[in-house]
Amino acid sequence: MSLNHIRPWRNIYRRKSRQIMVGNVPVGGDAPISVQTMTNTLTTDVKGTIAQVNAAAEAGADIVRISVPDEASSAALKLIVPEVSVPIVADIHFHYKRGIEAAEAGAACLRINPGNIGDEKRVKEVIKAARDHNCSIRIGVNAGSLEKHLLDKYGEPCPDAMVESGLDHIKILQDNDFHEFKISCKASDVFMAAAAYQQLAEATDAPIHLGITEAGGLISGTVKSAIGMGNLLWMGIGDTIRVSLSADPVEEVKMGFEILKSLGLRHRGVNIISCPSCARQGFDVIKTVEALEKRLEHIKTPMSLSIIGCVVNGPGEALMTDVGFTGGGAGSGMVYLAGKQSHKQSNDEMIEHIVEQVEKKAAELEAQKDVAAE
Repeated sequence: MSLNHIRPWRNIYRRKSRQIMVGNVPVGGDAPISVQTMTNTLTTDVKGTIAQVNAAAEAGADIVRISVPDEASSAALKLIVPEVSVPIVADIHFHYKRGIEAAEAGAACLRINPGNIGDEKRVKEVIKAARDHNCSIRIGVNAGSLEKHLLDKYGEPCPDAMVESGLDHIKILQDNDFHEFKISCKASDVFMAAAAYQQLAEATDAPIHLGITEAGGLISGTVKSAIGMGNLLWMGIGDTIRVSLSADPVEEVKMGFEILKSLGLRHRGVNIISCPSCARQGFDVIKTVEALEKRLEHIKTPMSLSIIGCVVNGPGEALMTDVGFTGGGAGSGMVYLAGKQSHKQSNDEMIEHIVEQVEKKAAELEAQKDVAAE
């Protein structure tokens, strides 16, 4: 149950945008903010790429992007699309024929810059292929690959140059009566990206794809993405996101959901609320949380779990979670269910017991959902 109606300071009022479809996933409008990632296998490694897409989908990815740099990759894409359960975005650069081939191969969306795939005739051919095959387009502006005339005009990559690039590309699509597009304006610099996205949000009603590009490794990249995208999402900007990490694509999906969950914008799986631990802890909080994160990865039902080492904050946190455990003394702690004190449990068997309680609660919530849907 949402408490936003009595806690207005928790509300995020999302920017109004048009809605488009990426395969069967709505993007923009009132659709949930979707989470994306991108494969890092060779696209010609069909088996490996399918496995990576499916792993990302299992982690919760709504959309997955695949690079299509050459004709062999286009041929591989045709074999990949039927074997995966999520819409595929084909990443296209420079060669317009790859865009046409990707649309024909079943891509749900083409990631292109209309300005860098050739003259107007070639752009029209790609747009026609997208239209003929019910394929949307993402205009992908990147501070690292801005057009020369914009760099000459502004002297360096900057928010104004990025937004001008994006609006120029939008005009190309609109002049060809194509409106099924979304747009991104990414930079590795958090300030530049945030400023560009704010300007872009005011200049167009197109759905916005958020990202801090080339953010870095798992820890540093997640921090940069959370700061940059988190602030924009808090402002109501963003319809789909990708956390760009030098890491396994599954980690990108996990971090994306964590960012959205922290703002109450998406709910998937178990949200663990845990203390950093201190000398008051009645059990090893850090090892316990580490074990529970792994043991509960299979739970997709949105629910909350509090793991607090002592009675200072434990009971208060447990009041607001579906399942809770608060450390006590004499080798045991207190289990809370639905915010209420339930029973004591020994520390030795607490992990198994908590997993059991979480799985039971998830089953109850899913049963309630099924009844409500009937």
